[in-house]
Amino acid sequence: MSKYTTLSIEREGAVATVWMDRPDVFNAFDEQLIAELDQAFAELDQDDSVRVVVLGGKGKHFSAGADLNWMKRASTFTEEENRADALRFAGMLRRMATMSKPTVARVQGAALGGGTGLAAACDIAVASDDASFATSEVKFGIIPAVISPYVLRAIGPRQSLRYFQSAERFTAQRAQMIGLVHEVCARDDLDATVQAVVEPLLTGGPGAQQAAKDLVAAIHGLPIGEAAGEETARRIARQRATPEAREGIGAFLEKRKPSWLA
Repeated sequence: MSKYTTLSIEREGAVATVWMDRPDVFNAFDEQLIAELDQAFAELDQDDSVRVVVLGGKGKHFSAGADLNWMKRASTFTEEENRADALRFAGMLRRMATMSKPTVARVQGAALGGGTGLAAACDIAVASDDASFATSEVKFGIIPAVISPYVLRAIGPRQSLRYFQSAERFTAQRAQMIGLVHEVCARDDLDATVQAVVEPLLTGGPGAQQAAKDLVAAIHGLPIGEAAGEETARRIARQRATPEAREGIGAFLEKRKPSWLA
C-alpha cells in the first residue's frame, strides 16, 4: 500500500515518474500534496538507482494551481501563519529545483498559478499543444511570490512584468517562445516526446550532471570578467579530478561505455 495519498510513483529503469494524483480537482495542491511532493523528491534524490525524475499530473490537467479550499483556509490565517504556510511551499519548490539529478515536467491541459511554478522549477518542461499557463494570482488579490524565482529564471523580468500583472493565460507555443517550455508536441505524442528528452539525460555522468546544474546556478548573473573566470576554472579543475571524469575520459579513449552505462 502506498504511503502517499495525493501522489503515485512509477519506476521504469532509472526513470521515476511522480504523478500528482488528484484528477478530480485538476491536481490542485494543498498542504498534503505539497508535503508529499517534498517527501517524494527528497527520497528520490537519495536513491542512486534513479537517474531522472519526471513530474506529471493524472487526468486532463497538469495542475490548476492552489486548491480553493486551501486558499479559503489561508484567507483566515494570520500573517505569521501565512508566512509558515508559504515557507512550506517554498521549501518544496526549492527541493525540486535543487535536486541533484535532472527533472522534467510533463505538462498537459492547465498549468495555472502554482502549476506554472512547478513547471518552471523543473529543469526541463515538455508540454502538449493544448497546454495553457498563467500566473493568475492577481485575479485573487494576491501575488505569485513563492513561484517567482523559478518563473523569473525561466522567462526573465520583462515577460514576468507582463504576466504577473495581467494574469492572462498563454499557450504552450507562447510558453516555448518566452522560455518556459522546451518542447511542444501533440497530446498523443506527449509521452514519446518526454521519453526523447529523457534518453540523452541518462547518458551523462550523474556527478557531472549535478555539477553542471550547480554551475548554472553559480554563474548565472555573474558579469564576464575575472571573478567568473576564477569560478569556472575552479569548478572544471575540481570536476576533472573526480573518479567519474577519469572514467568518462578513459571510456571515450578506450572506445567503451563508461561505468554508469555499463
